[in-house]
Amino acid sequence: MTFAPSKPFPLVFGLDTFGDVTYDEDGRPLTHAQTIRNLVEQGVLADQVGIDFFGIGEHHTDDFPLSAADVVLAAIAARASRIHVGSAVTVLSSDDPVRVFQRYSTLDAISGGRAEVILGRGSSIDSFPLFGYDLADYEDLFEEKTNLFAELMEGGPVTWQGKTRAALHNQDVVPHVESGAFPVWIGVGGSPQSVIRAAHYGFSLMLAIIGGSPARFAPFSELYRQALESFGRAPLPIGVHSPGHVAPTDEQARDEFWPYYLEVLRRYSRIRGFAIPTRESFLHEIGRRGALHVGSPETVAQKIAETLTSLGANRFDLKYGMGGLSQQALMTNIELYGTAVIPRVRELMAKSGAPELVTRP
Repeated sequence: MTFAPSKPFPLVFGLDTFGDVTYDEDGRPLTHAQTIRNLVEQGVLADQVGIDFFGIGEHHTDDFPLSAADVVLAAIAARASRIHVGSAVTVLSSDDPVRVFQRYSTLDAISGGRAEVILGRGSSIDSFPLFGYDLADYEDLFEEKTNLFAELMEGGPVTWQGKTRAALHNQDVVPHVESGAFPVWIGVGGSPQSVIRAAHYGFSLMLAIIGGSPARFAPFSELYRQALESFGRAPLPIGVHSPGHVAPTDEQARDEFWPYYLEVLRRYSRIRGFAIPTRESFLHEIGRRGALHVGSPETVAQKIAETLTSLGANRFDLKYGMGGLSQQALMTNIELYGTAVIPRVRELMAKSGAPELVTRP
């Protein structure tokens, strides 16, 4: 099944990273500090090669040392001229909505109106014990904090009361956003309730597809459109976030990505119950019916175009990087994505009759 959006939106192409620890050319892990400095260079290169968005996901572990993504994004924004920067995602459940709003409105000021935020409940739960939250309150925390964040995005003094934090009484929250409300997305990995929540608050939908067929998320796109209509809201963008790796050839991309993908999933299988991939399952995931976008620029472009079309989405964020890959491999991935993959996807979408091909302002 394919969808034609009821309202055309610009095609947008982004990169997301979890800030995986970078390795040197001899396969040795670099320090957290060097990994973060390398990440800034990656974001600057993304701007230079024409990528629309650069996002950093929040994590708090030894292999993902990006606990203050907004600080790194500010460093990138200060050196970049056009790229939008934002979270991918911010774990709102274990943060304070007022502080999230303040940090990203500050980022919006630094970047000249190029900040975005993607909010999530937190599929990685390491932040909950770190900040003293009870996982038993998982759903209530996200619902209440999303509600407060939506109030903050309306602008002006805020009056709000709930169970998860102190009430606000006609409180002016600063800094004010000079360019109007920045884009807010809800990241959804498989919950219909989260789709409806995004529509209820008027936030855009980001489908996080990390395994299986992307086409199985098509009902979520349709549910989102129906929910927006039922809430009396205008159509809003739909995005897709999926992992991948681009190299000059399919073989090189597979060979670079596979061993580190296997190791990361093997490690996290003990924590989060992931199935340990086999070579056969990996080859399936990088094929047409899998979620991994791994290959040459042509292979990855073909798959992205098919994913966008099948889901009626207008945005694709490639989650690049995997613990163990070198800085050079990551920089090559970024350059090829910006200079070869994105132009080819636009060409393919134009041939398929996509209703909107405007470059993002």
